[in-house]
Amino acid sequence: MKLTQKEMEIVEILEKDARLSTEDVAKMVCLSIEETEQAIKKLEDHKVIVRYISLIDWGKVEEHTGVKAMIDVKVTPKRGVGFDEIAERIYRFKEVTSVYLMSGAYDLSVIIEGKSMNEVASFVSQKLSTLDSVLSTTTHFILKKYKHDGIIFEPDNKDKRIVVSP
Repeated sequence: MKLTQKEMEIVEILEKDARLSTEDVAKMVCLSIEETEQAIKKLEDHKVIVRYISLIDWGKVEEHTGVKAMIDVKVTPKRGVGFDEIAERIYRFKEVTSVYLMSGAYDLSVIIEGKSMNEVASFVSQKLSTLDSVLSTTTHFILKKYKHDGIIFEPDNKDKRIVVSP
């Protein structure tokens, strides 16, 4: 879908802060509120704007015990469908939050969430690695998040390190 310059501006603004009011977005792109509402609805209808989400720093929530892992997956693509069929089989698992087709040594990058490292390991050994097209996997546990989608995660107040800003 080809976007107008104003639609591109709206998408870029909402990607940075989806909580902005339509009125604020309209002012920022020099459109009326009605024109802005119509543009946003069009972008939503065409699935350019897929969903509005919040970015949570779970590292600051003591009660959160979840584990995230990135798994590099080498697969054999199938004739006629390439990587799409195996990617779909993988992203249908409830543990999987993201799947990306990659260049380099591995074909797919899969991000999963589990309650524990054992749960993640069980998913990899019992579900992911047993799929027909999967040749090998390498699992990387995410230990700490420093930056995500352009947002820098500030250290917790309990963290005594000195933070120097440029």
